[in-house]
Amino acid sequence: MRSRVRKFAHVLERLGLAMAGAASGLFVAALVGSGIAAFTSQGFLLLMMICGAIGFYLGIDTPPLPFQPPSDESPRGNVDAAEFLSAVGTFLAALVAFVSVVAIVIRVEPHVAWTVAIMIGWVFGVAMQIVAGTIARMR
Repeated sequence: MRSRVRKFAHVLERLGLAMAGAASGLFVAALVGSGIAAFTSQGFLLLMMICGAIGFYLGIDTPPLPFQPPSDESPRGNVDAAEFLSAVGTFLAALVAFVSVVAIVIRVEPHVAWTVAIMIGWVFGVAMQIVAGTIARMR
């Protein structure tokens, strides 16, 4: 049984991850909104922040599968879909958030195609995190 302090620490950790996701979503939304006029609303900013918070809350701290050593029938072992989706989704979401922050700080206005690519990367990254977290918690 986990102590109350450990449970509280875990909740604080998850809330910190959610805030980092929300901040990342805010940076991506600010960059996308500055490049595409249709995405300048406060609702879009809020949606991106909420999706980022949910994605980082669910997708970064996924419970792993129990370790099973490789057998003769399956020498490579199995790929944990939740772990893989979490890793790729976190990397992708963090990468486009980093690119967004850099573009905002150095005041670069990327081409619309790059802006759309950043938006698509964010959506796919956060979606992978949400799916990974859902898979891991349904086991």
